[in-house]
Amino acid sequence: MTDETFSAAERAAMTQADAERKASAAAAKKGGTRAERAAAKRAAELTACTDAIAALPESDRAIAEAVHEIVFAEVEDVRAKTWYGFPAYHLDGPVIAFVQPASKFGTRYCTLGFNDGAQLDDGTMWPTSFAVLEVNDEVRERITAQVRTAFGA
Repeated sequence: MTDETFSAAERAAMTQADAERKASAAAAKKGGTRAERAAAKRAAELTACTDAIAALPESDRAIAEAVHEIVFAEVEDVRAKTWYGFPAYHLDGPVIAFVQPASKFGTRYCTLGFNDGAQLDDGTMWPTSFAVLEVNDEVRERITAQVRTAFGA
């Protein structure tokens, strides 16, 4: 009997998240001062993020690269890492924004998502994820505005 609670892709994402936590912890334990260990962890997480973006199919990669560029241009002291295999961004804490590639779960579109640490509150209801089919000038402006708001930039 098989476990139908999670799909194979979801189980793979959970396994990937576990591996990400272990890799991050290992990078943080490598010798040197506390500051050197923190810098090594940050560098390893950034490399994992950019490697994950580079490995995406072209349509997802173009969107993830644009989001990555925007986040780093707009948010001071932002950190990148992978989160369940997704490119993700935070301020030395929980993930605030992430890109869920369409290819990850075989969905119709790539998603720019925000977790509850994002400062997107607008009354009693607001969106926390956005379908992105391509990044043109208008979409770039909208992503920039959402990133600025989410990170309080």
